[in-house]
Amino acid sequence: MPEVDPDLRSALRRVQRMPGPPLEWAWARRILRLALAAAPTGMDGTGVTVEQPQGPVPGVRVFAPSGPRGDGALLWVHGGGYVLGAARMDDRLCATAARALRMVVVSAEYRLAPEHPFPAGLDDCAAAWQWVQDSAATLGVDPRRVAVGGQSAGGGLAAALCQRLHDEGGSVPAAQWLFCPMLDDRTAARRELDLVGHAVWDNRRNRYGWTSYLGQEPGAATVPPHAVPARRDDLSGLPPAWIGVGDVDLFHDESVGYAARLRAAGVGVELVVVPGAPHGIVSWAADTRPARDLVERAHAWLAAALSAPSYPP
Repeated sequence: MPEVDPDLRSALRRVQRMPGPPLEWAWARRILRLALAAAPTGMDGTGVTVEQPQGPVPGVRVFAPSGPRGDGALLWVHGGGYVLGAARMDDRLCATAARALRMVVVSAEYRLAPEHPFPAGLDDCAAAWQWVQDSAATLGVDPRRVAVGGQSAGGGLAAALCQRLHDEGGSVPAAQWLFCPMLDDRTAARRELDLVGHAVWDNRRNRYGWTSYLGQEPGAATVPPHAVPARRDDLSGLPPAWIGVGDVDLFHDESVGYAARLRAAGVGVELVVVPGAPHGIVSWAADTRPARDLVERAHAWLAAALSAPSYPP
């Protein structure tokens, strides 16, 4: 707690009062998933419509600002360590982005591990991406101006989706918008990090999340293509990236390392490191100064990225 920004400590204490049972217990995961799916979202729906279209991509939630809007869009992916979470738990963040940026935001649902290991979650994100592309005219968006983003495991899936779409040679995102992304299974293999006790998401849970998603122990010699974004050798040709992470977040080092490797590959990157911020502050501490500042900086970058005629330098 002494390392945490004073503006975040009160919210963090509320989070720490609800530690939850071990994720390894199937009944515990079921309860946590139900609780997350039913919890109040805190969304301010003023000036935003929310729809859940029926069709081949169940669970997609579409946020659209009322009145005039631009033709850019964002495909958002929720977090939860690959084992928890639901699209609706990020309703507030998605509605805020739609209203502030005057654009459509589509929030994707995806199957969770360990019941549905890789590539199930990434397949669902790819299906959501294709739905946005196919529905561009109906949504009123330019299919060339669609970014992908996410938080935590959602950030990892967004980064992996950029890699997969690049390799497939079809439509690719205009930008990647990554909040404290879960990028590298090798972090979970570092047992010394178990002793640090990172707030909100620690390395023991991280190891369970990666093991469940990959179907093998993290840190193995090889992993399937597109399963672990940080394991990719060649990052050239990927969309420009915005990465935001706290300096006391378990994912700080892997986020900073990924940003450096993207830059070295010629990809435009803006990296924002928030002093004293643990994992996921834009969710559990949304009303605090550090979280508001981070979101404002992220909004400014995404607005510029989607208004540019091509990738920013």
